Amino acid sequence: MTHVEDELTSQPECWTRAAAEAGQHGGVLPVAGERVAIVGCGTSYFMAQAAAALREGAGQGETDAFAASEFPYGRSYDRVVALTRSGTTTEVLELLGRLTGRTRTTAVTADPGTPVMAAADDVVVLDFADERSVVQTRFATTALTLFRAHLGLHTDSVVADARTALATPLPEGLAGCTQFTFLGRGWTVGLANEAGLKMREAALSWTEAYPAMEYRHGPISITTHSTATWMLGEPPEGLAEQVRATGGLWVAGGLDPLAELVRAQRLAVVVAAARGLDPDRPRHLTRSVILAD
Repeated sequence: MTHVEDELTSQPECWTRAAAEAGQHGGVLPVAGERVAIVGCGTSYFMAQAAAALREGAGQGETDAFAASEFPYGRSYDRVVALTRSGTTTEVLELLGRLTGRTRTTAVTADPGTPVMAAADDVVVLDFADERSVVQTRFATTALTLFRAHLGLHTDSVVADARTALATPLPEGLAGCTQFTFLGRGWTVGLANEAGLKMREAALSWTEAYPAMEYRHGPISITTHSTATWMLGEPPEGLAEQVRATGGLWVAGGLDPLAELVRAQRLAVVVAAARGLDPDRPRHLTRSVILAD
């Protein structure tokens, strides 16, 4: 078993622990009414998108998401939250340094022995969700579960759905497709982006992601009998029928969207194995992006 397989199968336990500990971080995570930005790189950026949409949708306050390298320093926030598994990513550390003394910052990380511990004003350490694989799975989803629990949006059914996602077979014919499109709405747009990234990283697949309603504005033109369109969450009315009419495979997201992401992670591993790839060592990637001075 690869590291990524072992790590993705441990997600139900990680989510349960994160949800149980969420109450311990009340003074560190954003409080209602704060104007907040959530930042990250790669996978963490996509989790930031999901967390930001969930928080604002829950009426907790204006919440934006940015790639750490694209943070708009001209804007004013009460708190900036940085998601960083490694705690060493160049763009995140630079951003936190520039915000010192200006904006309250919180870092959510997996490694307590890294520079981010001193760079942020407050820190949440999810070391039980750290990973050996370059490809992120459980840290990202555990960090998002922490936010969902903090917002009162996590339930035991989410964990049950994750177990179902791990135990049930993937849809027939899915692994044999040559192109994959993931769709989301609201907070699940970030999950769709992350599902696409997993397929590109681990399996070198031709993969795209879109807000579901945007899919009809051009991207559906690539759909054919060898493509799969996977909806994370509730689809817009009529979209499934339109995709099926192209000859493409429609994958309905019947589980909690975060559990659907677990299914997408499994697909990435399966396709990687079929292509003779090692998902623990994706091409040209490292655990942390550290830029030379």
